[in-house]
Amino acid sequence: MREHDRLFIGGQWTAPAGTGTIDVISPHTEEVVGRVPDGTQADMDAAVAAARQAFDQGPWPRMTPAERAEILGRLSAIYAERQQQIADLVTEEMGSPILFSIFGQAALPQMVLQYYVDLASSFTWEEERAGMLGPVTVTREPVGVVAAIYPWNVPQFTLMLKLAPALIAGCTVVAKPSPETPLDAYLLAEWIKEAGIPDGVINIVPAGREVGAYLVSHPGVDKVAFTGSTEAGRKIGAACGELLRPVTLELGGKSAAIILEDADLASTIEGFKMASLMNNGEACAAQTRILAPRSRYDEVADALVTMVGALNVGDPADYGTEIGPLVAKRQQERVEGYIRIGQDEGAKVIAGGLNRPHDRGWYVAPTVFGDVTNNMRIAQEEIFGPVLALIAYDDEDDAVRIANDSNFGLGGSVWTADVDHGVEVARRVRTGSCGVNLYVLDANTPFGGYKDSGLGRELGPEGLSPYLEYKAIPRPS
Repeated sequence: MREHDRLFIGGQWTAPAGTGTIDVISPHTEEVVGRVPDGTQADMDAAVAAARQAFDQGPWPRMTPAERAEILGRLSAIYAERQQQIADLVTEEMGSPILFSIFGQAALPQMVLQYYVDLASSFTWEEERAGMLGPVTVTREPVGVVAAIYPWNVPQFTLMLKLAPALIAGCTVVAKPSPETPLDAYLLAEWIKEAGIPDGVINIVPAGREVGAYLVSHPGVDKVAFTGSTEAGRKIGAACGELLRPVTLELGGKSAAIILEDADLASTIEGFKMASLMNNGEACAAQTRILAPRSRYDEVADALVTMVGALNVGDPADYGTEIGPLVAKRQQERVEGYIRIGQDEGAKVIAGGLNRPHDRGWYVAPTVFGDVTNNMRIAQEEIFGPVLALIAYDDEDDAVRIANDSNFGLGGSVWTADVDHGVEVARRVRTGSCGVNLYVLDANTPFGGYKDSGLGRELGPEGLSPYLEYKAIPRPS
């Protein structure tokens, strides 16, 4: 049982303004494994004030990028040495299988942090341009106080997508973890103090949606960065639009995996274990629409059924587990509701279904639907669980049409024996990323979505720009 009775504000462990608490419940045992304060508006006021003080008067924005990188490098080194602690903790609080947690919940966030530490030395922070009337200095300055609001599915990763570029830019941050997964943020806060990051540069306040909305509109905030549902993203985007406040939104997805006629089916289906079912299917970029040529439809269906039926579903702390429980009872009920919707729409459950694999814990059987048409809700709406929809296509043009027939545009993939041709097909898919024979996020390349999947990009040099203001200083020749 991990109990915390303070909030991390101004570099100190500070008593909360209220008496409310958040219980952290294990998705596997359904038992309380942690408890933290439930942040209030007054706590957010204090956190923003601390971040504001650190930005307006503190040393952090006035350091050189190299000086900030040196300090953040210490945090990255601490993180690298203790990744297992984060992996174990996230597995306990949200049910991510431990082998996925070691990579996706721990190693990947540290890689992102180190990427931005290294980028500081090569990024163009200032340049001289030959203006039309004389020389111009173009410099980049930190945008200010950043509100970073992030979800429960990959909490450290989605936080680091915001925290690392914001900090290297010279910004200060108020981070709001999801109520489901606040424990890992406390561990990170301890490392932040140990690394010697100045007081007030990072502030962490777990809280619910209402307090998060309060933070979005807080007058002391200069920029908002949000990862979460499209529904919540619309509200945040509207609030920021009213305030003329910069915002980055990484939202939902319903990505398509296109299996071409020449694809090696064995390696393709093996690849879907990660591309389609990563993190129990609780991933915005999961390839949950499987598009198969009609000539190979039955072959693909049989292979999916065999793969899904052989998955080890159980205790997420067990290194042999491939699918763990969903994060909360409401998520279990949501996913099972979509399985019922799919059946009502006329799709056929060919693997999994509504028989729960375990009596205890918020488990859902990995499920595959056959006879799916792309207009069905299970093909159009984000389910956020281990549910795949198998859709037949007539030819390559039809496959691309189906892939693009979605309100979302986050990820995607093409599976083929001809990689060059796979790249050609990937270029036609209207999404922010589309892999060939894999799906992976690379810290050096931008991540984000078209359409309802969001605004802006994270990762890569492109992920640093939203945390910078551009200033031109012209002068006489």
